[in-house]
Amino acid sequence: MIFRTRIPRGAPRLAGLFMLLVSALPSRAAAPIAPDPDDTGVRATPSPGRPALSAEAQPDRLVVHVGGTLFTEYRFGPETKYPYFYPVIGPRSGRTVTVHRTEPYPHHSSIFFGCDRVNGGNYWQEGPERGRIVSRAVRLLRDRGERIEFEQACVWERPGAEPPFDDHRRVVITAPAADVRCMDFEVHLTARGEVKIEKTNHSLFAVRVAPDLAVSGGGVLVNARGQRAEAGTFQQPSPWAAFGAKRGESWESVALFSHPANRWYPEPWFTRDYGFMSPTPLNWLPAGGLRLVPGERLRLRYRVVVAALAPDAPRWREWFDAWAKE
Repeated sequence: MIFRTRIPRGAPRLAGLFMLLVSALPSRAAAPIAPDPDDTGVRATPSPGRPALSAEAQPDRLVVHVGGTLFTEYRFGPETKYPYFYPVIGPRSGRTVTVHRTEPYPHHSSIFFGCDRVNGGNYWQEGPERGRIVSRAVRLLRDRGERIEFEQACVWERPGAEPPFDDHRRVVITAPAADVRCMDFEVHLTARGEVKIEKTNHSLFAVRVAPDLAVSGGGVLVNARGQRAEAGTFQQPSPWAAFGAKRGESWESVALFSHPANRWYPEPWFTRDYGFMSPTPLNWLPAGGLRLVPGERLRLRYRVVVAALAPDAPRWREWFDAWAKE
C-alpha cells in the first residue's frame, strides 16, 4: 500500500523510486491490503504466544494494533513538525509510556527524530517557519501478522532555503511476547547539497516518557553501564538506556537502543530526570561542526522496546546483544 501526503505547490520533488511510485497513485489512503508472502519467512498467522499485529492506513497517520488493542500511531499530517509516534501503550497497564506537547518543552513529541542547527534551520523545535520534516510518501509493506512494516520518504524543508536532506525511513513493529513490544527505526539522510550541522543538543532520535516513568515522578533511569539518573547517565557513552516505574503491581519500562553500526556508537547521551533521553553525539561535536558533501549519506538505526519489566533487569542486555547482531 502506498499513499502520499498532500504536497504544496512548488515544493521540491523527491527523486528515486518513491517519487515514481507516488506519481502513479492517488493521494488518498487505500483500503488495507492482505499480507503478501515474501522470502523473509514471516508468517501472516503469528506463532503461538505471539499476539497478532495489524495496521490501518489513514491520510495523516498509521494506526497499529497488537492483539486487537491500540499500541501506537505514527503521525505525519500537515500540522506536524516532523513524524512521530504517539501514543505508545504499555503492554500491561494499557496507558501510554510517552507524552507529547507537554510543557515546558512542547517540541518533545513522544518518540521522534529531528535536528536543530542544520544549515541555519531548526528541524526540532516548534515553528514550521524554522523548518519541517515533511512526509512525501508512505508505503505500507506489511499490514498484519507477526510484524508491521512500512517505509516513508520525507524532505527537510524551510521557507526560502534549499532542503538539506532527503530522508528515507523504514519502520518495523513486532510483539515477540505478550508483554513486549519492539519498534525498529532506520533512517537514511542524503545530503542534497553542502550541509553543515552545528553543535546542538537538539538532535537525532529521542524519547520523552510519561511523568510517572521519569525520575522526577518516582521512576528509574538506567543505562547499559548501570549508571543511574541524569547525574550518572548524562554525557556518558552507552549502547542503551531505559526509563521505568511500577504501575500498580507490575513494572513497565521503555528502552532506547542505538545500533553498533551507527556512526558515533556508543554515543554520549543527553538525559533529563524529567523524562527525556537521546543518544546525542552532535552535542559534543568539534568547533567546526559536522559537514556533509552533496550526496553523502548518514544511516542510523535505533530500537525502542516497551516491556513489563524493570529498567535494570538483565533481559535488556540480552535483547540488545541479540539485536546488535542483526
